[in-house]
Amino acid sequence: MQRLTLDGGIPDDLKGSIVALGNFDGFHLGHQAVVGRAIGRGFHERRPVIVATFEPHPVRHFRPDVPPFRLTTLDQREALFAHAGADAMLVFEFGAELASMDAEEFIAGVLAERIGAAGVVTGDDFTFGKGRSGDVALLKRLGAEHGVIAEAVSQVLVEGVRVSSGRIREALIAGDTGTATRLLSRDYAIAGVVQPGDRRGRELGYPTANLELGDYQRPKYGIYAVRVTLEDGREPPGVASLGVRPTFDPPRELLEAHLFGFDGDLYGQTIEVALHAYIREEKKFDGLDDLVAEMRRDEAAARKLLAIA
Repeated sequence: MQRLTLDGGIPDDLKGSIVALGNFDGFHLGHQAVVGRAIGRGFHERRPVIVATFEPHPVRHFRPDVPPFRLTTLDQREALFAHAGADAMLVFEFGAELASMDAEEFIAGVLAERIGAAGVVTGDDFTFGKGRSGDVALLKRLGAEHGVIAEAVSQVLVEGVRVSSGRIREALIAGDTGTATRLLSRDYAIAGVVQPGDRRGRELGYPTANLELGDYQRPKYGIYAVRVTLEDGREPPGVASLGVRPTFDPPRELLEAHLFGFDGDLYGQTIEVALHAYIREEKKFDGLDDLVAEMRRDEAAARKLLAIA
């Protein structure tokens, strides 16, 4: 999987590609349908496939003070696109230049000329260009004039409602991991570099790998059954606390994952914690004995939810 930028240019072997175009934050079922169609076209037309995404998210450009809302990092998206079968990921740097570009210039100057795309696939609600002036109809009409054959993929519905990143965020805020998993086709996962902690978990018999949440959408604070992907490919199950640790001062927002059966040093490593099921809300305990007793119950609940002994 190659990671490309417009400034870096498109390699000759990727010219004439089919481009899946969208933001694809979360890479949910709707996004997968768009990318899947692009890959299908690439296979039948014997063309490479590029998935184009935006970084930072356009919302962050227009509303810089909006609270964290990302469902996936750029690295996570790259891995998901590669797993789907794409040849490359093209990262559009979304800033003032792209925001002020009109729709016609984007089609002719970017898709046709700089990328050299033969085709483009989007969702049927895709908009682009200054003031969101471009839509699928314009993309099809002007694209054809420049040799870029465009098509739109219909919305994907789950339980009669369109799959969207917004719907996933609402589920996460509510602690509804089941809905989030159905819409994503996988558990929602937070990736990051393991940070040094205060070692309280180790002292209590529950050592944890600690991650800061960064730009991720904050799920409901509480305790989760999780699966953790390590740099070496292992995927140990575990139980995690996500929140501000109200029993301890000062409050500090963290994702703290205890990995069952793991004994090692993860400091400085990048791991991914997938939230499989919500167990309970976080709460403040009067003493450490009460906290440890609850942690044991949380472990038992997580093992049951993960179907492990």
